Amino acid sequence: MHTILALGMPGGWEWIIIGLIVVVFFGANKIPEIFRGFGKGIREFKEASKEIKKEIEKDSSEDKK
Repeated sequence: MHTILALGMPGGWEWIIIGLIVVVFFGANKIPEIFRGFGKGIREFKEASKEIKKEIEKDSSEDKK
């Protein structure tokens, strides 16, 4: 019963431990830079997916003509 819960998202204490490990490995000064890069990657992914969606919609509308 508890093994199913172990496969889910980390809880409160797990996030604290993960955060401490990140601080130890990267240092407190590097963390904002890491998250900035992460945010930039997510933004680029969203933009690319929007462009692909527009191309698919454009191609499907051309096929209907």
